[in-house]
Parts: sequence; C-alpha cells; structure tokens
Amino acid sequence: MCSHYEGVRDAQVLRKVFQVEPPADLGKTDLWPGYPGLLIRRPGEKDAGDDAVPDREALPGLFGLVPHWATILKICRSTYNVRSETVVTKPSFREAWKRAQHCIIPAQAIYEPDWRNGKAIPTCIERSDGLPMGIAGLWSSWRSLQGDWVHSYAMLTTNADTHPLMNQFHKPTDEKRMVVVLPGSVYDEWLVATAERSEQFLVPVAAEGLRVGMCKTL
Repeated sequence: MCSHYEGVRDAQVLRKVFQVEPPADLGKTDLWPGYPGLLIRRPGEKDAGDDAVPDREALPGLFGLVPHWATILKICRSTYNVRSETVVTKPSFREAWKRAQHCIIPAQAIYEPDWRNGKAIPTCIERSDGLPMGIAGLWSSWRSLQGDWVHSYAMLTTNADTHPLMNQFHKPTDEKRMVVVLPGSVYDEWLVATAERSEQFLVPVAAEGLRVGMCKTL
C-alpha cells in the first residue's frame, strides 16, 4: 500500500511524459492522504464527441477518494488506496469502479517502510529509467453543502507477496501490497477502458522496472 508519495510539479515533465496541460495549481510535492495533488483523466467533453478537446486533462484533487455520499472530506484519510480484489464491493469505491472513472496519478516516487531490520525505514522507490510513474487510480467528485465541487482520487493496489522487490516492504506479518504502475503505452487505453476490461490492467509492474532510488528528502 502507499500512503506517501512524491508528486510531479515540473510542468514541462507533465507535458512531455503525460501529454497534459498542467493546471495553475499543481498541489504539493510531498503527498500524504488528504493533501492536494494531481490526477489525470479523460475529459467528459471528449466522450461527448468534441474533437477539439484533448484526450487527457490534469486536475487538482485530494489524495484519498471522497465518495459522493460522504458528509465530510475527512474520509479521504482512509480511502487513498483501493484493493483491486475488493474494489467491486467496497462502498467507497464501487460506484467509481462501475462507472470506470479511471485516472492516472503522476508520481516521481513512492515511499514504503522497510521493516527487515526490525524498524520502519522509509524507502524511496522510483522507476528504473528515472521517469515519473503513472499510477492507476479511480477519481470521484464531491459537492459540499456550500455547493463547491471537490475532485479526489485513490491508487489501485495489487498483491506483491511474490514480487522480487516490493515484497521487501511493510511488516513481516502483513500481506505485501503494491500500487499498479501503468506502462506509458497503455495510458489512453486505461482512461477509456470499461469496467469489464479494467481488471486486465491491474497487474504488478516487473521488478526490473523499479529501483530503490536516491530520492530527495521531502
């Protein structure tokens, strides 16, 4: 699971790697549940057939999905990760999954606790090629009592018990989990995939595609 990651705040990187025009507010760099970050999704106008609309848009959003029925934003502190095995049934996520509200979460790196020496050592993990990760996620929109709209998102995760790298993290007694890191070649496919096709994208990235990085101290 991932509760801490480094966001991408370089506008040029977002344009080049994710092919989106960045919003004015890129959110925080050091992200924890409830913090403002960035999500990439397919614009609704594109689905309506407007060819002038780009295939992807980048929006500010809270890290932690806020379902439409929530009464307070604080729920996002416990809805930042989605288990791919139970996303269909979990009340907080099942509507976004059914509606295929897919997004990509740009991350320069994620941080996981290494417990192999008996203590939680925060460890930076990044792509082996140094490019930002595109993490598979779900997004939602929530309307406050004042009428304000808030976007939010959560990262999809999968089992990592046998993953050569990601099975080294978290407590020895815990199930090993990892976020779904999408290959760049399937970004558009993921954003337009139906709920029925979604599961085929939720696979662990190869170990050689990741490395323990020398990330900056946040």
